[in-house]
This record gives sequence, C-alpha cells and structure tokens, in this order.
Amino acid sequence: MAIQAGVSPEQVTAFVDLGILRPADDGSFSAGDVRRARVVEGLERAGLPLEAMAKVLEQGDLSFDFLDLPVYDRFSRLSDTTFQDLSARHGIPLELLTVMRETIGFARPRPEDPVREDELRIASAIDLQLSRGFKPAVIERWLRVYGESLRRIAETEADWWHTEIEAPHLASGLDEAEMLEVAARSGDELTSVAQQALLAIYHAQQEHAWTDIFIADVESVLDRTGLRPRTETLPAMCFLDISGYTRLTEERGDQAAADLAARLTGSVHQASERHRGKVVKWLGDGVMFHFREAGPAVLAALEMVEEVSRSGLPPARVGVHAGPVVFQGGDYFGRTVNVAARIGEYARPGEVLVSQDVVDVAALDDVDLTAIGPVELKGVSDTIPLHSARRRA
Repeated sequence: MAIQAGVSPEQVTAFVDLGILRPADDGSFSAGDVRRARVVEGLERAGLPLEAMAKVLEQGDLSFDFLDLPVYDRFSRLSDTTFQDLSARHGIPLELLTVMRETIGFARPRPEDPVREDELRIASAIDLQLSRGFKPAVIERWLRVYGESLRRIAETEADWWHTEIEAPHLASGLDEAEMLEVAARSGDELTSVAQQALLAIYHAQQEHAWTDIFIADVESVLDRTGLRPRTETLPAMCFLDISGYTRLTEERGDQAAADLAARLTGSVHQASERHRGKVVKWLGDGVMFHFREAGPAVLAALEMVEEVSRSGLPPARVGVHAGPVVFQGGDYFGRTVNVAARIGEYARPGEVLVSQDVVDVAALDDVDLTAIGPVELKGVSDTIPLHSARRRA
C-alpha cells in the first residue's frame, strides 16, 4: 500500500488510525485507498492539518469517496455520418462541431461533410458536457486548448521522427523507399511507447491539477468549519526573461535561440515546482509562472535567477506581483498578470523585483528586501511601490 501510494508505512498507519483509510476486514486496501493516501499525503504536505481533515471527513463535511471511481487508434477513417446529421441527432450546435474539426488540424468543414470516426468520440464528450450544463464557449476553449497543445506534441514528435529516424537512414546510404520501409518497421513500437508516455505524462499532470482543486476544496471546508486559522492568501504571477536574448539570437541564429530555450527549461522548471509553482507558458526569451502563494513565488524567483546564472546563460530578471487572476483556456489573465509582466520588464539583469502587494501577504523571513520607491510602469496607470529581493546571507 505504502509503495503504491508513494507514502511511508507510518503515514498509512496514521491515516488508518484517524479513519481516513478503512481497510477491508482482511486488512487489504483498494485501489481507491491508494489514491486516497496519495491525495491526503499531498494535502498534508501542502500544510493542511491531518487531524482537521479527519474531523471534517468524520462529520461528513468532506468526502473522498469519489476516488473509488475508475478514472478513465490512431489515424481515423471517415464515418457515414455528416456534421449536419450529427448536430441534428445530438442537438450539438453545428458551430461547435466545426470548431472540433479545426482543433484537430483540418479546414473548417461544410455541414454535408462526413465526420471522422475519431471525431465521433470527441462529439460524445461534447454531448455529455452539454447535458451537464457546460456552456458552449467553455467547451470551445477546451477543444482549442486540447488541439493546440496536442498539435505541438505531434509536431515535436514529427520533428524527432525526421531528425532521429529518417535523416540517419538516408545518411547511411538508403534511398527514400528503403528508408521509409525501415522506418515503418520501427514505427509501431515507437508510436506505441510514445502514446504510453503521453498518457503517463497527461495523467501525472491531471494529478497535479486535481490536487490543486482538492487543496482549495479542503481549505474551504476547514475554513467553514473553523478548523483552520483564517489567513488571507493571494496567488502570485511571476515573469522571468533573459537579458540580451534578442542580441544573442541575432549573433548566433535561430538554433542558438532553440538551445537557449531548452537550457532555460531545465534551469527554471524544477525551481518552480519545488515551490508549488507551475509554468503557464513560454515566451521565447522568458517564462510566465503561476504560484498559489506569493512567498514561495519569491523564493522560486531567487532560485531561478541563481540557476540561470550557474547554467552559463545570460542573466535573468524577474518580476513578481500578487493579486486575483482569471484562469481561462489554460492561461491566466487580469491586472495582476499585466503588472507582473511590467515589473519583470523594469527589473535589471540578475534582479528579482516584487511589488508591495507581495510584501504585504508573503512570509519572507529568509529574504532581504530593499525598497526602491513608487515606480511608473509602462501601461500601468498608478505608480507601484517595488522592492528588490535578495536571499538573506
């Protein structure tokens, strides 16, 4: 049980003693128990009190029973169903179905065009969402995020297929026909393991995203029942970019830019994850991050600047701002995002700048702050008090 859940045997015992886990009469655990242990351990690691969670579970204010539910070919043929037929049969707006076709990389279809068999499976998901009251605009955003993300995955896969399989075979002296035959023989195996890896990564990302929701839900229950000290927390947005990126790419070319992006990924990704942050998107010469709390965002920013320096890249600069944000379509929007980006632009190479809002809500015991006064930022109507952050010696 402990091995499968990724927790210690002592934690399993504690979860059982508190009633969070209830093994069968023969002492065995279910697959749902494994998921419960993993979730509870993550919640406890996030700072939520174990005893309080057990209390609200016992009172029925919270339930992890849903974790007992089971959570869930390739190139497709055309079906004998047209888009118009599918729309009429299921009551799915025709506009939403045409968006479905666009998101998988094809031109917008006509109503009389046949639906692909894989699109029938997508349409089933759309139909269920509509039956549960999902707004068409929300479904369209979901389709477009899926489509764009998977397009990048497929294009990256196609690129390494060419550079690592096709090109070496051609360079070895095979002609195109021979190369395609050899490549085809290895295609099934490679595609199969790539799909397994894709699903493994996707499920791991689901665990991260759903755990964030679990944490928010548990926090809400503990706040409502008075079992958690009421502390105001605000999310923080963080923008990091590399000074001199444009000059570097002009001097060394596009490949240097790609190499820089790859090295930057390794330098900052782990630092953000250590502090419960996540990469929202890459911006060529920089990265946009979201953090659930401002304090960890500042610590991650300081670590990232140090990591970039140690990796031999041009110096990084970072801006951090705390406040409410709007999440939509896999991205974050709002004034907090815009101000954080402007603070990042104002920072000097190797510097981490944070707003007064960050200082007001974050516990920064290991950080020295130097006030640099109210600053006028491009595109921001009010002056923003900023502080330069450094790790305390």
